[in-house]
Amino acid sequence: MLTRLTEADKSARIVGARQVLRALASEPVAVVYLAGDADLFVTRPVRELCREKNIAVLDAPSMLALGQACGIQVGTAAAAIRK
Repeated sequence: MLTRLTEADKSARIVGARQVLRALASEPVAVVYLAGDADLFVTRPVRELCREKNIAVLDAPSMLALGQACGIQVGTAAAAIRK
């Protein structure tokens, strides 16, 4: 599931809920990943905007797994791949 994110070109990755929200508002996004153990306060706005824009949302098992797939040493609640 996270393979596509791991294999994506580093410049195509968007890491962090705020950055994903900004990207969804201003640029084309192919897919969004949300960590299953992240706070709903953080992930709900991302999920809702994806629903409005018909963008696929894939669930990651944890913030740590999602962060590692993005190539960072800390967890992240959200990540995306630009089109």
